Amino acid sequence: MSSELTNQCIDALCHCGCEVVRATITALESGTVVPQVQELSEPERLQVLNELKAIMAVYDRESDGFGMDD
Repeated sequence: MSSELTNQCIDALCHCGCEVVRATITALESGTVVPQVQELSEPERLQVLNELKAIMAVYDRESDGFGMDD
């Protein structure tokens, strides 16, 4: 269920940096609709949340010293 709008939203959020992405994840997990996802349906918002969590999991793994280079 990947749409161009959800992909654009994810890309835009990622370009804002890790701090913004983490704040967005926290907001979406608590049910808060942030401006960046207002135009998305509930399933699309869930997709954005899941994608952002997956992206941040990679960064978290790398910062823990368990990146792909190890």
